[in-house]
Amino acid sequence: MVHITSTITGRQFLLIACRTEVFDNTNVKGSEFLRKVKAVARRKKLTLRWMAERGSGSHGTLYVGNRFTVVKDLKKELGPGLLSDMLKQLGIRKEDL
Repeated sequence: MVHITSTITGRQFLLIACRTEVFDNTNVKGSEFLRKVKAVARRKKLTLRWMAERGSGSHGTLYVGNRFTVVKDLKKELGPGLLSDMLKQLGIRKEDL
């Protein structure tokens, strides 16, 4: 939290940071992404299925509700662009993580 004083009115405001770990660390491992999406699905009461066999090589398919995305190797990092695309495919906002 940060206190800011307005130069015009002299009033003091309190700003609350609404950032999540995903914004602080732009690279997230596949396993961390899977864990965070599980928590979101639990909160929103959505069904979640992870099917490692429904992917090529080390990839797997993650189903959340009636949506799905392909997750690459759980041990490797997901870049910010890929992470954003995967969240869009699942219908989850970054803020929900």
